[in-house]
Amino acid sequence: MHQFRPRKSRGAGPVSDTLGDLCSGSSCGPVSGMEAWLESSLHWLLAELALPEVGLSAIFLVSLVSATLLPMGSEPAVFGYVKLAPHMFWPAILVATLGNTIGGAISYAMGAGAHKAYLRWKEKHPDGDDARAKAGGRWHDKIQPWLQDRGPVMLLFSWLPVVGDPLCAVAGWLRLSFWPSVVFMAIGKFLRYLLMTGALLWAFPGVA
Repeated sequence: MHQFRPRKSRGAGPVSDTLGDLCSGSSCGPVSGMEAWLESSLHWLLAELALPEVGLSAIFLVSLVSATLLPMGSEPAVFGYVKLAPHMFWPAILVATLGNTIGGAISYAMGAGAHKAYLRWKEKHPDGDDARAKAGGRWHDKIQPWLQDRGPVMLLFSWLPVVGDPLCAVAGWLRLSFWPSVVFMAIGKFLRYLLMTGALLWAFPGVA
């Protein structure tokens, strides 16, 4: 009887070998059907994203996710791609900037949505605003007016680790002008990728 053998994904060798090494020992133990499915899906996704023809798509995805959901850095992905394809330096920088800026805009929208939800809650619980003001008095007395006075230009610092993503959400909460905020986000993130990638290329010229 003919035995079915799954076709090996293109470019999956190093990725598959690495993941296989991580879970080849007895320490991983038996996996359930769902875990096995998730593992095989991860193998496939990483192998597909490793293909040169989808490199820019991978950079866009990593840059977007790193600005919204996961505390991960996208600079190594940009650096690695540019090392493999030096002629794609500017496309990689621009795609990473686009993805990270869209991620920042999503954070802005989440902050704006949270503010609307708070206003609805405040209408239903007018007495609860006193407790909130006491808990966040310093924020309302100092930080909030300081950010509002400076406006969207503060989004130039949205690239900073730890505080950058919350800063985008705060801009939405404060209802700063959307498009100026996005423009300053894009400028800051573009300069970040340009300087960081350039610095990594200078510091690690021999990395292939």
